[in-house]
This record gives sequence, C-alpha cells and structure tokens, in this order.
Amino acid sequence: MKKLSIVKIGGNIIEDEASLDAFLKLFSNLEGKKILVHGGGKRATHIASKLGIESKMVNGRRITDADTLEVITMVYGGLVNKSVVAKLQALNTDAIGLTGADVNSIKSNKRPVKEIDFGFVGDVKQVAYNSIDKLIQADFTPVFCAITHDGNGQLLNTNADTIASQVAIGMSNLYETSIYYCFELNGVLRDINDKNSVLKHIDSKMYKELLQQGIIADGMLPKLENCFDALRSGVKNINMGNTSMLTQANNNFTTITL
Repeated sequence: MKKLSIVKIGGNIIEDEASLDAFLKLFSNLEGKKILVHGGGKRATHIASKLGIESKMVNGRRITDADTLEVITMVYGGLVNKSVVAKLQALNTDAIGLTGADVNSIKSNKRPVKEIDFGFVGDVKQVAYNSIDKLIQADFTPVFCAITHDGNGQLLNTNADTIASQVAIGMSNLYETSIYYCFELNGVLRDINDKNSVLKHIDSKMYKELLQQGIIADGMLPKLENCFDALRSGVKNINMGNTSMLTQANNNFTTITL
C-alpha cells in the first residue's frame, strides 16, 4: 500500500511569516504523496475584532454565528489558504487550495444544539476520498482550510484537527496514512512548564492515566480524542510535535498508537 502523509498546522505557525516559510519548506521537501490541512483561528479572531465582531470560545472551540462564518470564510478560504498555496508554488509544490465544498470533498452535519449552540459548526460525516485521490493522482497537493459544507449550500466552520483526522480516515481506504500535527510545542508534554518533558509515546492505556492525572486538558483534549478516533478507524500512526519532526533528524516528538 502506498503511503500518504496528512500534515496539519495550527494558527501560531500561520501567524508568524518566518515560521510559516520554514514550515512550508519542510513540507515541500517531504517525500511521497501528501495533504496539508491548516487552521487560522488566531488570524480570524484578529480580523473579526477589527470588524467589531466578538469571538466567543467554549472549551477551545469557536461559537460561529453568521457574522463569524463570513469572517472565517474570508480568512480561512481566502487570505490564509491562497497565501499558503502561493508560497508552495514558489517551492515547486503544485498545490491546490480547497474547502470541503470543493469537489464535494468533505460533507458535514451542522452540530446539533445540546447544552451549547455552536452555530454554523460542522461535524464531518463523509469524506469523498476517491475525489481527493483524483487530485493526488494528477500530482496536485491538496491544501484544505477548516471549512466544510452540508451539501445544501451551507458552509460550516469545522475544527482543523478533526478535518485532518477524518481526511486521514477516508484516505486510509486507499493508502497507509500517517498524520503529523505540527504546533509550537515539541510534543505532548508531561509538564506544560517544561518544554523538554515530551511524552514520546502514548497509547490508549496511558491516555486514560494522563486524563485522570489532569495532564491532558483544554485544547489538547479534542486533539487527542481525534487521534484515537482516527487510529481506531484505520489510520496507521499519528505524530505530534514541532515542524522539525518532518525531517529525519528529529526524533523528539510524540507518537500515538492504539
């Protein structure tokens, strides 16, 4: 089975031009077939505040009203996505920028209202992996922003970590898939105040222990929930750390398995 790497970058890398350029160089040098997934939440929050739109977050997830959705569509699908695609072209990576609506690639359901109404937020229900593969087979590198659609004309804000894991699950029908979650830390840390306290390997049993100890909390919770969901659904392995884990030289990051 051919290998496919799905790489997700977060808002902090996108916010910093030098970090983004360095990351994209590493990404373009990554061998084999690959897909990039990016967020852009910090940029969206910044531009929303300029427009007088307040950003509301609950448990690390954004409440998306109609005004916020407009900002997210502009920022994720336009500003950030096209900048990334242009930079990749300069590095001889033939990238194609996508939302989940493009080639009907990622369909979502609007999240049902329970205790919290998240607004126009999507939970992924279907990944058109054969359509995405047509782009890959044509030697394009898909670059997904964190927007999906419901199939009825409605765009939906969708967690970028979730998109990375769901795309990886879908593509695992055709490839041996690995996910790389790149962020500013060296990996999942045992002690948030010690950058070098990287947990090199986490499996289901250790994950439960870390949850009980409160070591995994806040924004790391949905990340790791996605990871184990993906592993149970056919993804081969998941790696979390800073961007240098895309090189052979760095082995100080977190690998997650069942």
